[in-house]
Parts: sequence; structure tokens; C-alpha cells
Amino acid sequence: MAAEDTQPGLERFTRADLHQSGWQAQGSAGLLARELRGENAAVRQLLLALSVGFTLPGPLPSELDRKLGSPRGVALDALVERAEFLGLLLPDGTVAGPAQLALLNTTPTARMHALQRELVDVLTSDGHPLGDLGRELARGGLTDPRVAAELEAAADRALHRDPGLAALLYSEALLAGADEVRTAARRAHAAAATGDLDAAGRIIDALLVSPHRPDVRLGVDVAASVWAQRGLLARSADLYAWLGPANTGVSAPLAAVAMLGCGNRAGAQEAFPAESVPVSPTLLALALSQTGKGMMESLSRDPHGALPLLIHASDMLNASGSAAPLPDTPGALAALLALHSGEPHVADTIIRSAIAAKQGGDAVKPRLHLLQAWCAMQQDNADGARLAINEASKANHWPLVPRDEFLGAALEVGLARRSGDAHDLVMAWERAREAMLHTAVDLYSLLPWGELMIAAARLRETRRLAHYLDEAWALLARLGEPPLWAVPLHWAAVQAALLTKSPTDLAPHAAALVRASEHSHLAVVLAAAGRAWVSVLAGRFLAQDVETAARGLKSVGMPWEGARLAGHAAAQADERKDMLRLLACARDLHPQGGTTGPPAGLPPEVRRTAVENDHGGQQDTSGLSEREKEVARLVLEGKTYREIGEAIYISPRTAEHHIARMRHRLGAENRSDLLVRLRLALGADHTTPD
Repeated sequence: MAAEDTQPGLERFTRADLHQSGWQAQGSAGLLARELRGENAAVRQLLLALSVGFTLPGPLPSELDRKLGSPRGVALDALVERAEFLGLLLPDGTVAGPAQLALLNTTPTARMHALQRELVDVLTSDGHPLGDLGRELARGGLTDPRVAAELEAAADRALHRDPGLAALLYSEALLAGADEVRTAARRAHAAAATGDLDAAGRIIDALLVSPHRPDVRLGVDVAASVWAQRGLLARSADLYAWLGPANTGVSAPLAAVAMLGCGNRAGAQEAFPAESVPVSPTLLALALSQTGKGMMESLSRDPHGALPLLIHASDMLNASGSAAPLPDTPGALAALLALHSGEPHVADTIIRSAIAAKQGGDAVKPRLHLLQAWCAMQQDNADGARLAINEASKANHWPLVPRDEFLGAALEVGLARRSGDAHDLVMAWERAREAMLHTAVDLYSLLPWGELMIAAARLRETRRLAHYLDEAWALLARLGEPPLWAVPLHWAAVQAALLTKSPTDLAPHAAALVRASEHSHLAVVLAAAGRAWVSVLAGRFLAQDVETAARGLKSVGMPWEGARLAGHAAAQADERKDMLRLLACARDLHPQGGTTGPPAGLPPEVRRTAVENDHGGQQDTSGLSEREKEVARLVLEGKTYREIGEAIYISPRTAEHHIARMRHRLGAENRSDLLVRLRLALGADHTTPD
């Protein structure tokens, strides 16, 4: 006897009957409802149960179990066979897609939720996790504390390793009925770690004004991280002061980092005393403790122990895989210390390790790439800097936060200043002026402020920067003029004073470098370079002393600055042998000038002599600068303004400016004439592109 004959009351179907009724598996919801009613309702109940998540041969809803009676197995087999025969149940035990959709759409919501709760009862009573089913139930509108609890627990587990997933899980837990206030700090953590600072800020604001503030310490950590990324580190310090030293716990080192960053040394020492020990033996707690100790050590008169402490902290955070909310990561802080110490190659190594380990999560990636770009710029690697800036711009789908936008703008200024392109420098300066309006001075932004100080002096825009620089000097004074942090800014001030030819402005900063020389090798080198610059500008120098100072600058990661010093001295040399010696030094320090000419940034008369010397006394008669030659070669290759800009890292507008200037200089009347004259000027056998 066939299986369907074993259960009285269930009609026996044939395929001919199906076609006669007009039903197909892909039919409408209404047709399905008509066919699966009456005595066939059991088939519908089975399909609905499977559609909401019940599985075969597992437990089924109690109502269906009662209808099947005993023995259950025979009747169930008959239902399964009937559903398969109708094409509504697939061999793997899942309901065919169109039928499942029709059942879910036509079943009343209350009935659906009752079945889903019964399914949760079955799974939780057997100790089975809900897994992805729990997410589907929450998204489907089921409110159930057990579903909410499991989603919340899953989000907690993912929070440090995958904050993006955690953010989704927390939002689904809310849909299932999780408490908004109780999960607020963790939800804000997940949002901030993915780069959504606005969402994180809104969540934390709601938490901080709540009468009951669960996880308030974590909430403050998140808020402090958000304010730091917004470029307002003083607000981060205020939050930790509001929380109080007694409540900071494992976050005490973070409070110290924030307070030191805005010049509050006493507050940092109170929040994180020197004898502090980690409150937990975990990698994260140890990393934070080492970070705090390293930063406190960096303020000492002899800060040589600070960098190793921060490198250890960075290594431990890398190993932990944590995306904990931080005012700044130990990798970034260690890189800053290395840059301030004249060791950009060490900083670059630290940053590369942090990027590879995804230190701090996605939200921190742009900052790490921008610091990598600064290392490259400092080491006279403009191409590497551009590549790192590009990586920063695409590292996160959110726009750059104000702190990173400011750092990126200062990088553009630095690169334009080193390229010698006045137009690019003006454009970069305008972007930096806009960026600085959205941030504030802190200890960890002194390098970009120093770069802007030099550019402002060159552009005669010092007055626009005066207020910010006053804040920088006041911050350093509050911290006791720590040499490690103060020396690079004093050097920037020396360079700015040299550009404005202001001995009065130069003297105090030169004296500060001399005072710092007792404990800082970088200060020794920079003080010597400052003296060499003064002697060159005064026209009373020894070529040997200038060369020593220039090579000293290279030894502390400033080859471009060394080449510039040697080049300017060559322009002032009385004897040809001294000029050639200094030119050779400049070329050695700044090889990025390439094989087509002398180092960029040299005075025009020195460049002419250098070219003449390179070509056996034959002057370059093309009348084009080295950058114009680069542009000319790309023009002859048929490149557009945009393609030229992408090839040599300038804007399309700057490329157009170069081409217009070459056309005027060469006397070309139209584009065809320009191409001919450019080929003659370059001495190359180019063909005009179609």
C-alpha cells in the first residue's frame, strides 16, 4: 500500500490532478493556499514549520505532532512524500523557494511568531545555539529575550576581532529586544572601530545622560577615542577627568595619553602613577600599561627608554588582535617618537608591522598609512609618500577624520615644498588652512604644525599660523620643554626664521637646540645645521663644515634638508672646487633629482652649473626645468592632463599650467607646433600620437 493511503482523510493526488487544478510549484500564493487546505492542511503545516526553521527529522511544532498522532513516523513520511510529489519540498528537506515565500507572506504575523518562539524553545531546551537562525528571526521582527541574549553574546565575542560584524549583531539584538542603554557602550565601540564616528557619538551621548550608565568606563574610552580622531584631544582628557582616577581601571594609561597630549602632566601622573601595574595579565592590558609608561618616559630629560617601551606595547597590541578604543595606538605613538628622534626608518618599520597586524582596526588604518607617508617624505621618497597617501584615502569607506585630514594636508604641503613647485605649494597651503580650522594643537600633531610653520614663512603667511604656534609653545612649556618633543619644532622655527631672514626670531630656538644637545643626538645635529645655515647666509663658511652638517642631517633622516643646505652653500661658494664639492654632496644626499639633472630645490644659478658639469661643460639649452621635461615627455606620449597628473603626482590643473608655460617659453603657436618644439628641446625621436 502506498504511503499516502496509510493516513485516512488525506486525498491522493496524481500529476494529472495537479495540472487539472492549475497548480505548479511556481504558482501564486493564493493558489497554494487553496490547494493546501482542508484535509491537506497538514502538508501546509509541515511546509510552514520547515520554512520558519524546523528541520527533519528533528522536533516539529506541537500542533503538527498532535495531528500526526502515533506512530508519528509513518504519518510524517506520508506528508513528506506528498510535499515532494507536489514539488514543494526538495530532496534536502528544504521548502522550494517560491512555496516558502508564499507561505511566509500569507501566514498571519502572530502565527509566525508563535511558531518561531516554539522553535526557539526546542533549540534552547536542547542547548543548541541559534546561530544564523537567531539573526534571521530578529530581522524578521521576532522579539524574544533568548534571541536577543544570544545575539548580544555573539556581538561581544566579535567586538575586538571584527567590529563591523559586532555592529550588525548588536543592531539585530536590539531588534530582538535587547536593552539599548545596557548595550550602548559596546555598540558605540563597534561603530567607532568601523569609522562611524557620528553614530558612536550619538550612542555615547545617550549613555552619558542616562541616570544609569552601565559600562561607563568603556563608554568614556570610546568617546575619548572619537574626540581624539576629531582632532580635539583636550576633550578626551576632560572626559577622563570627569570619570576620575578611581574609576579608570584598565583605562588609566589611556587617560595619561590623552592628558599628556594636551599638556596636563600633573593630571596624567595622577591618573597613571609611576608605580602602576596592569590590572589584568592580558596582552591588551599589558600593551596599554606599556603605552602609558612609554609616554611618561618620553617627557624626561633623557627619554631613551621611551621608544623601546612603546615598540613593545605596539608588538603586544598587534599580537592581541584587539580593536580597543584608544586616543592613539601604541604603533602610531612609537612611530611619532621615532620621527621626533630622527629615525624615520625605525618609524617606518613600526608602522608596517602595525598595518600588517591591522592594529586598532579599520578606523586607524588611514592614520597609520599617513604616518607611513610622513616617514617616506622625511626620507626623501616622494613616490612612496604618494602611494601611502593613496592607501590612506581608500583604507576606509568613511571620509578622513579631522585629525587625519589635517595630517594629510600637512603632508601635501611638505611634498609641494620639497618639489619646488610654487603653484602646488599654494594649493596645498589653502587645503591645510581649511583643515587646521577643524582641529586643535596637541603633542602628537607637532610635526605637521612644524611643517606648516616653514611653509607659512615661505609664503609670507605666518600671521595665519601665529595663534596655533602660540598654543604649541605653551603646551610644551606646560610639559617642561621635553627635548624629544620640542627639538623638531625648534628646528622648524629655525628654518622659518632663516626664510624670513629674522635673526631675532632665530636666536631663542637656536639656543633651545644647544640646550637640548646634552641629552639629544638629534639636537646636536640640528644645532650644527643651524650654525651652518647662518654661516652660509652670512657668506662666511667652510665647505667642509657645511658638508659635515649636511651629511649630519641625512644621518637623522633629513636628506632633502641636507641637500638643500649644501646646494645653497654651493651658490655662495667663492671657489669652483668648493662649489663642485657641495654640489656633489647635494646630489649624493638627494638622488631623487634623477639622472636627468641635479637635485631639485637648488638655486637656479647652481642648477645651471651642475648641469654644465654633468654634461662636460655643455649647457642644457632646452630652457625647460626638470619638472617641465617630465611633463613634456608625457605630452609627447599623448597623455591627457589627468594622466600626466597621475603619472608624476601633480594635479591636472598644475599639468595644464606647466604646458601653458612651456608653450609660451618655446614660442609655440598651436599644439602641433608645441609637439615639434618639445621634440627638438628634448632631443628625442618622438612621433606625434594620432
